[in-house]
Amino acid sequence: MTSTAFSSLPLNPAFIENLDSLGYKEMTTIQAQSLPSVLEGRDLIAQAKTGSGKTAAFGIGILHKLNPAWFAVQALVLCPTRELADQVAGELRRLARSTGNVKVLVLTGGSPMRPQIASLEHGAHIIVGTPGRVRDHLGRNTLDLSKVSTLVLDEADRMTDMGFYDEIAGIVSACPKRRQTLLFSATYPDDIRRATDDFLVDPVEVTVEAQHDNSQIEQLFFEIGFDNRNEAVARLLGHYKPVSAIAFCNTKVQCRELVESLQEKGFSALTLYGELEQRERDEILILFANRSCSVLVATDVAARGLDIPNLEAVINVDVSKDTEVHIHRVGRTGRGGEQGLALSLCAPNEKKWVKLIEEYQGQPVDWFDLASLDDNEYGVDPAPMMTLVISGGKKDKLRPGDVLGALTGDAGLAKEQVGKINVTEFQTYVALDRRVAYDAYARLNKGNPLGGDFGAIKGRNFKMRFIGE
Repeated sequence: MTSTAFSSLPLNPAFIENLDSLGYKEMTTIQAQSLPSVLEGRDLIAQAKTGSGKTAAFGIGILHKLNPAWFAVQALVLCPTRELADQVAGELRRLARSTGNVKVLVLTGGSPMRPQIASLEHGAHIIVGTPGRVRDHLGRNTLDLSKVSTLVLDEADRMTDMGFYDEIAGIVSACPKRRQTLLFSATYPDDIRRATDDFLVDPVEVTVEAQHDNSQIEQLFFEIGFDNRNEAVARLLGHYKPVSAIAFCNTKVQCRELVESLQEKGFSALTLYGELEQRERDEILILFANRSCSVLVATDVAARGLDIPNLEAVINVDVSKDTEVHIHRVGRTGRGGEQGLALSLCAPNEKKWVKLIEEYQGQPVDWFDLASLDDNEYGVDPAPMMTLVISGGKKDKLRPGDVLGALTGDAGLAKEQVGKINVTEFQTYVALDRRVAYDAYARLNKGNPLGGDFGAIKGRNFKMRFIGE
């Protein structure tokens, strides 16, 4: 038995069996270095990048000592963004499948307070939330943290960068002094060390180097002029043809210009930046994650906390002045054993930032000639999926299985032709194979594709429409 096998940990057999069914065979570096101490109840400072397996590291620790029969908030996970909170909650629910009836509740901004207050009145075992909204609930006395035994600060550096320190300090003071605190951070500079020192007791420190395995992620740099970035991005996309790619820009103005340029050339592209309304932001992320959109053009702030599986490529539209940011961007591809591709465009005035990347990596970057790629007579493939929005969600007692049943039954689709199904409070988003999407829609419309936009699910009619076509 190797020391990186989950079965080497003091976990019950049903939990290990569930981990195995979820594909958790061997521990990642961060898991192997932190889990033994976490399971012993020690406080932890873990320096690790997104995608290193840190959610499972603290999730297994939380669930190991959680008592499902005791309906009190026993664990709190603080995250910098709503998107990360949703992802963490989803992963915790998967990990908890063998643990009994564990209720995980998400408390984030951008959602109405009233449904959250109602859910809190019914009780929860684990809260995952953003500092601002959690502090709001504490102020209203709708959240009781007096029974918390595990507190997790996920992406602590990002939360402090975003100005959440005072909220975090207030939340920590509402938790019991006798608790386990687990702090995860991509970077851990002295100012954050000093700021969080009072939150931890004799912590174990673990650092996983924020470098990327060159055999896993291929990094290519292309020198360009000052004026042809948008055309260069299109050329890279046309040549490499990633099904799913994030293009990072430094400003929202640049994001808007690039996405407009790509859409004009026929690419399936959407943009994500800080000032978007939450509903619009959520829909863009759903479209991108379920492969109804091939290119997401985003700023670093907007993309913070996103974890998109199977991301084939990252394009740095310009070189980041912050080497850590560059590493963070590149690390979003090549996850879970998949091959990744990182393409960076560099104007002459940005070469000094590339030098810093080379120093950080301890090796020179690989330069390639943009002119050697296919010229602009490329064909643009549409995104492989289309998203159908059904005007019914959790409030209507709709579940993913109900939607899948209707699509594989009345609509005549094979399971392989149905992608991700996201059920939100009031709406359901379903990814369908683009080649059969309209036929499926027509069948759900009971053979009346011209006259109506309603489809039958569970014996009820729901309004339906396609978005992001």
